[in-house]
Amino acid sequence: MSQSKPRLSFLQIINMNVGFFGIQYSFGLQQSAVNPIYDFLGAKPDEIPLLNLAGPITGLLIQPIIGALSDKTWHPRYGRRKPYFFIGALFCSICLFFYPFSTELWMAVGLLWILDAANNTAMEPYRAFIADKLPPSQYATGFLTQSFFTGLGITLANISLFIFQKYFPEGSGKIPYWVFGSFFLGSVCSITSVLWSIKKTPEIPPTAEELAALRAEKRGIATPFLEIAHAIKDMPQVMWQLGLVYLFQWYALFCYWQNASKSIALSVWKTTPVENKKLYEEAVGWTGLVNGWYNVVTFLSAFALVGLAKRWSPKVVHVLCLTIAGIGLIIFPHIENKYLLFAPMTGFGIAWASMMGIPYLMVVHAIPKERYGVYMGIINMMIVIPMIIQNLTFGYVLRNFLDNDAGKAIGFAGILLLIAGVATMLIRTKKLTPEEMVLPTTGGH
Repeated sequence: MSQSKPRLSFLQIINMNVGFFGIQYSFGLQQSAVNPIYDFLGAKPDEIPLLNLAGPITGLLIQPIIGALSDKTWHPRYGRRKPYFFIGALFCSICLFFYPFSTELWMAVGLLWILDAANNTAMEPYRAFIADKLPPSQYATGFLTQSFFTGLGITLANISLFIFQKYFPEGSGKIPYWVFGSFFLGSVCSITSVLWSIKKTPEIPPTAEELAALRAEKRGIATPFLEIAHAIKDMPQVMWQLGLVYLFQWYALFCYWQNASKSIALSVWKTTPVENKKLYEEAVGWTGLVNGWYNVVTFLSAFALVGLAKRWSPKVVHVLCLTIAGIGLIIFPHIENKYLLFAPMTGFGIAWASMMGIPYLMVVHAIPKERYGVYMGIINMMIVIPMIIQNLTFGYVLRNFLDNDAGKAIGFAGILLLIAGVATMLIRTKKLTPEEMVLPTTGGH
């Protein structure tokens, strides 16, 4: 890539990140709809963690490999990152269309593996795209614009579940008809939003020297794996410190997503999926609305976090956000009024905005530009390894220590977020200059 990167206008930064909206719509359905589908298809509560292995395993394998490959890719017409956006979004759209037709548990699980592989293929290059296109002074705006679209995409996914549950017929199959509407909408959003970004945002071509180096480099099947190994060996200390934060943070988030609808069913409707399927469907719809609300808060607060990070430092902002989210989840399962659930979710939404942008801001300045892709993939490894640990261990924890109680699982997640906040305080970050922390409204071409 050329050494000099022009500043982009705020509208240009929005256009380049629109594709993130479709990717995150899909993740929103995974958070709120996939586990209830497992319930509809007869999964037991302590089986749910293992059935969610698709996301972290595919993230662990695919994101760093795609990152390493995209670092070494250049095509005069298709670019460096865009081919991966498009292929990932295309397969994601196909899987979203077919997912609600699952008639057996094995079919839903298998499609989730393909869906997650596609999402991860599109996701990782998008993180590197920010560092490719923007000068350091606009990193904060770029990453937190992705937080904005994360909130917007997941909000639409969750609210669609609530709306379709109210107005679509239930149907006679195992999976209600209203689930189909949300997945069909996601299928359209995924590919169209990515195509918008591809059309509106040109990539910066490599310099003649960089292109010559790419062409001269010997490549083989093992090349991306060797690149990942070398990158881990040379990894900046701040990334190792971030890994400890992510261990607690992402274990906690998976506990919440797997148990939110069942916790709400217990605390508000006083039922379980087995006792009363109809009431549980109402709880699932309300969970979509609650999760939609926290994502509304995410996209409303994402840009405000840029200013707070500029004033207080990214680390302080992340500690505060994790603290309010942790307290909110501890309170969450004890709330019996369904409308009061929006209060703790407000804090959770602010924290989700921080999680989607601030950690990248803490580490991006320590990453060499020629390895943006592989290091963004390694950061994702730090996300998915705690998820894998959660998938493999939390069924045992839930069964033997938490009495298979979804409410206790949510409280446990809150405690883990508080621990993640303490771990964040241990991170030593570079002090950013005012030029490296620029509010979105100051962006110019």
